[in-house]
Amino acid sequence: MPMTWYAATKNAGKLRELREIFAPYDVEIAALGEYAEPEETSDTYAGNAAIKARALRAQLRERNISAPVIADDSGLEIAALGGRPGVYSARYGGANATWAVRRASLLGEVAKSGSADRRARFVCVLAYIGEDDAELFAEGVAEGELSRDERGELGFSYDPIFYDPGEHATFAEISSQRKNALSHRAKAAQALMETLSETRN
Repeated sequence: MPMTWYAATKNAGKLRELREIFAPYDVEIAALGEYAEPEETSDTYAGNAAIKARALRAQLRERNISAPVIADDSGLEIAALGGRPGVYSARYGGANATWAVRRASLLGEVAKSGSADRRARFVCVLAYIGEDDAELFAEGVAEGELSRDERGELGFSYDPIFYDPGEHATFAEISSQRKNALSHRAKAAQALMETLSETRN
């Protein structure tokens, strides 16, 4: 019987990915349809993940639902921009910017910087709150490069401009199964499950 956890997100792409990533661990990821997203006021991934996880935990409690929750905060860090946009990745270009606009703006800013450094990395921090209210955090990092243009139709957010040298492709050009084996989110999930296993033992 799979365990059921609730994810603090309204992002359909992220929810789909979390479900695929946690399925092999016999964890079923559920979503609260009325989940009200809190304001992300922290300047760290862990801080924002905690804000979202605690908000969902409180909203579930109001509905007399007792289940573990997870929340993800992630970002794209560009070496040529000193690690930006990082924790502000989802807000880069303004709150109302589309992902297509954010990607184009980011490529444009790097081009204007004149830097030849294409190093980039995706970072993800998962916050977990158990039924006993104990909190755990896990981080995952995927190292890669910033592509010079958009490539691929798969994935979401910055996937079309994140190039994985080992795959010779962007995250938007590889299958979800492959991406979910090597992404920052997959690595954070693996770290979380290992920590949970150690805690229980």
